[in-house]
This record gives sequence, C-alpha cells and structure tokens, in this order.
Amino acid sequence: MYEREEDDDEEAWLQLRPVEPLPSQCCGGGCSPCVFDLYHRDLARWEAARASKDRSLLGGEESQNCPSHLSPETFLAFRISAMDRLTKDTYRVRFALPRNSQLGLRPGQHLILRGIVNDLEVQRAYTPISPANAEGYFEVLIKCYQTGLMSQYVESWRAGDTAFWRGPFGGFFYQPNQYGELLMLAAGTGLAPMVPILQSITDNADDETFVTLVGCFKTFEGIYLKTFLQEQARFWNVRTFFVLSQESSPEQLPWSYREKTRFGRLAQDLIEELVGSCRRKPFALVWPPFQSHWDTGSCTDWNQKRWMEDCPNSPAWPAVCGTSSGWLPAVPELESQNQRTVES
Repeated sequence: MYEREEDDDEEAWLQLRPVEPLPSQCCGGGCSPCVFDLYHRDLARWEAARASKDRSLLGGEESQNCPSHLSPETFLAFRISAMDRLTKDTYRVRFALPRNSQLGLRPGQHLILRGIVNDLEVQRAYTPISPANAEGYFEVLIKCYQTGLMSQYVESWRAGDTAFWRGPFGGFFYQPNQYGELLMLAAGTGLAPMVPILQSITDNADDETFVTLVGCFKTFEGIYLKTFLQEQARFWNVRTFFVLSQESSPEQLPWSYREKTRFGRLAQDLIEELVGSCRRKPFALVWPPFQSHWDTGSCTDWNQKRWMEDCPNSPAWPAVCGTSSGWLPAVPELESQNQRTVES
C-alpha cells in the first residue's frame, strides 16, 4: 500500500515537471530571458520542490487575466479589442489594458508574442506602434505570410480573443536630444520600430532632434500608416521620403507624394544623397537589416560598412540595425565605439 502511494506521488511530480521547449518556441532573437532560460529556471525550481516535497515552491503560475504590469519572464493575457486590415496581408491590432493603464515601454523596446498552431508553440517579436503614453490600450503592426505559423495564428484572431505577451525587451533607449539627427531607413513593417521613437520626438516640444525617415515599400497602396506619416511630416524637424520597388510612374501618385518618392530600390547613391542632405551628422536606425528592399546588385561587395564609410559626413557615422532582439550596432567594428550610446 505504501509503495503504491509512493508510485502515485512520483507520477504526480513527473506530471508537474517542466516541458523542454521546442526550437519553434524560441523567437531566435537572443532576448533575455529566452524561453530556454525560463525552462531551466523552472526545472531548477521543480527539482528543489520535488526534493523537499513542497509544491508551494513551484509558484510562477501564468496569469489568465488582463494584467496591470508586463513581465519579461511570464506570458500575460491581453484581450483583443480591435483588428484593422491595413493591406491584404497586414493588420493593426489593438489590445486592451485594464483601468486605463499604460503599457510602460520606452521608445525602442519590443514584446514577445506566443502563438499555438496545430499544437506547436511559436514565438515572435513585435514592436508596439501606439504612443508610449497611450492609456487603456496598445497596438501592434503584424504582417502575415502565407506559410507562416504565427501568421496562421494571427489570422485566426477576432475581437474579444486573448493573446499572450511578455516583455519588455531591447537595450536601445532613445533619449531626447541624444542625437543631432536620426536617419530612419525602414522597409515594410520595419516601419513599426521607428514609430514610437518618431512620435516621442514630436510629442516633446523640448526635443529638437531632426528626423529623416525613408520608408521602402513595394507599392503606394502598400505604404503603412499614411495618415500618421503625413501628420509627422508637418513638424518642422521631420522629413519623410518613400522608395517604391514595384512602381515607376510619379503621375500615379498624389501630388503630396511626388517630390518625396523614388522608384526602384534603396541604392547607395540615394543613401549618399540623403546623408548629404542631413542637417546634422546623422545616427542611422535601420530595420530590417539590409534585405530585399536594399539594392546590393550594383556592387557585389556592397554592404553596410561600405556605404557607411563612403557616404558624406564620414568616416563611419554611427548606426544600429533592428533585429528580433532589438537594436544592435550595424557594423561589428563600430560596436565598441557605440556601445555606450546603444546601451544608454
């Protein structure tokens, strides 16, 4: 009888043992704590509880209710209050916060979303695009891909559903007047991480940072957040430009876009022109790291380091590139040079 009780107790403890995450559960961005860090933490907690036969040591239960504070270690539930389709494959999703509270992110930080598709857990990083001082809600911009697992999860959402987030993450924190000018190079949804930084500048009358934002999209209809960008461009210290890779006729554009739109891809000569027209030495924010919207075809060894060194206001004007783990130095050789800036 006693042995059976021992066996039953052992089985109960084994059922409480943390399950090791699958590779798909890691967003791959190097965020801290990573889902594997949390697993090892929970495993150590489980082993200690099991050794002392004290289940109260397990703790760490996941909240199923709308929280008042984020946690980088624990996924918390947020209710979807609205979903707006901006393009055929991109959504702006609003999540409710309790009691008109604020999310509490600083410009430059992001969150991790957890999704479950066909019993497979996936995690991805997204940057809220709502103002830092927004009360009672936060918004994210999410592009869905035909074969993406997280995309399948997002497209199943309806208003009233619940999604789980943890955070904040990111080591780059923008400070007012930290740089003379920001050169923002954004392709597609890479615009999202620029939005809170840009808005924090224009919301602060004491911040006199110049901003040059270059948005790269396939078509004019595919430009995200047009109204917001037009409003921002009315500020004395903000310029916006657009590069459209699948259009070629300015006559098809509204008059207000014709002078500030180029066609093709973001090539080195255009970057040189933009940097040369900057009113102060620029600090560049690039998201995503040089991919399909950046023209590397004209030079086989064209890369971030080369155009940074070849552009006016050289040598090596500083830059950070966006990744799923946040903003990182664009060129390894510049890391030590910019470390204090990136981490401040």
